[in-house]
Amino acid sequence: MTEERIIEGVTFKTAALPTANSIILLIQGAKANLGCGYFSMAAAEKMKDRFAIVRGVSTIEEVLAAPVADMSPEAAACGVTVGMKGQDALLLMEK
Repeated sequence: MTEERIIEGVTFKTAALPTANSIILLIQGAKANLGCGYFSMAAAEKMKDRFAIVRGVSTIEEVLAAPVADMSPEAAACGVTVGMKGQDALLLMEK
């Protein structure tokens, strides 16, 4: 399922895609990407994307509230740090 969500005046696309054993969760802006642990940070680094990962989540709301566990160098350059709330990381990356 995909939908748009406005966070502090910024529009993001969200995706919640069930697999046979899990769910893939992604929130995406024009520049920012915030996803669950299903994603590979190595791929994000190779593509030089602004990407942060949270873990242990099963809904988009949990992705926004969970602490960042890992981020690409491009996300770190935006001020994203391990432990910050996913929503805060997403907004920093989108600037």
